[in-house]
Amino acid sequence: MLKKSSAKNPKKLKVSHNVSLLSALPWIGPALVLIILVVIWPVIELVRISFTDISAAGSLLDFNGLTNYRDLFANPDLYPVASRTLLWVFGIVFFTVLLSLPLAQLINQNFPGRKYVRWALIVPWAASVVMTSMIWSWILDAYSGELNLTLTQLGLISEPVDWINNPGSSFYVLMWVAVFVSIPFTTFVLLAGLQSIPADIVEAASVDGASHWKIYRQIKFPLLRNSLLIATIINLINVFNSFPIIWIMTKGGPGYETDTTTTFAYKLAFIESNMGPSTALGVMNFIIIMIIVAFYLRATRATRTEI
Repeated sequence: MLKKSSAKNPKKLKVSHNVSLLSALPWIGPALVLIILVVIWPVIELVRISFTDISAAGSLLDFNGLTNYRDLFANPDLYPVASRTLLWVFGIVFFTVLLSLPLAQLINQNFPGRKYVRWALIVPWAASVVMTSMIWSWILDAYSGELNLTLTQLGLISEPVDWINNPGSSFYVLMWVAVFVSIPFTTFVLLAGLQSIPADIVEAASVDGASHWKIYRQIKFPLLRNSLLIATIINLINVFNSFPIIWIMTKGGPGYETDTTTTFAYKLAFIESNMGPSTALGVMNFIIIMIIVAFYLRATRATRTEI
């Protein structure tokens, strides 16, 4: 009596694998074409152009090696802009997470009107960033802004303060607006993490006499690690790429006082007609984003493994 072989034929496996790929191609093909046209091809072009001499009119000339990169790093304005970008990214993300943690805990509680509080909280994120920036520009206007009018009526200031055009305060005002825009998304990601925590664990801790603070610190907060990590990394990407808030409110001014590397690259290209160093800075920004994306993919992979 012949015994059946338990091992599968590798040739059949390979054929079936190829067939499954071909059958899936009509479904994933349009997405692949879109990714190639919208993401991969522009990146390849950006890298290629960064090694090319570019005229003031934007015409591509000859290959010039690392000249664009040398000109970029020789620009004395780059280094304060880069240090300001670090402050912009990490400062905004830090305060966003710091404020989102208690807000997520608040809207996770059962209280009258909770639904309306959640709706109100999501409005700054759902609204256009350009519109939000324009509204804050009106609020912070030196002479007709609501903030100065209110502070004057309360007797807290004796004369109008130019919040936006003052070099000492403008950058921190922009950071506050960016935090305001970033809080809703982070809060709802953390809220989803809180709602995924098993209720029986919290109830058992309450029965054992643990206080609300102890339950949050020793049970809820550690279980929020994955949600917190993912929200933080996505915020890093969004904040680093942030353009509308700075450009609508200050255009990076006065001078370069409120520029980040994103707005600085735009200024180099379209205000100063210095296309070469701008493309080089674009490549550097892309590399930084790819590093953050790699951390994000690693975090999501670790999350799936734990689940």
